Amino acid sequence: MKNKQSKVLFIAQAAMVAAIYVVLTLVGASFSYGEVQVRISEALTILPVFTPAAIPGLFIGCLISNILGGCILPDIIFGSLATLIGAIFTWMLRNKSKYLAPLPPIIANVIVVPFVLRYGYQVPLPIPFMMLTVGIGEVISCGVLGLILHTALSRYKNVIFRAQA
Repeated sequence: MKNKQSKVLFIAQAAMVAAIYVVLTLVGASFSYGEVQVRISEALTILPVFTPAAIPGLFIGCLISNILGGCILPDIIFGSLATLIGAIFTWMLRNKSKYLAPLPPIIANVIVVPFVLRYGYQVPLPIPFMMLTVGIGEVISCGVLGLILHTALSRYKNVIFRAQA
């Protein structure tokens, strides 16, 4: 019975993370897409520290957000994969310093998104410049907002997220 309950909990948490990611991205759509983007939803990339259910939740949320946001296929695929990679590595760093947790999604997006912008959307800006602009947005979203979220959730992690391996 416990195994079935933990599967249901995992799916419910993943679905909630995906839904919140989509809502936050679409509510802030005016600054969630483009060369200079600050996705408030990227603050949720801190959640794999608390639960592995956030990994598929973030991936699916990003995938749905990119589809609903009218992104092109390479952005839907590679942007979502960048979020997935960032979430996996955030989970792997969960027992390290909380200040390391935002780094994987920041790095993944700084590496992937500028190439999607350049070769998918034909943005004429230099890739290093777009790495800088995407990086600034990710530091604001994942670094600043993500760490604020981490601090807020840390107080209630045993209530909100049941311990999962």
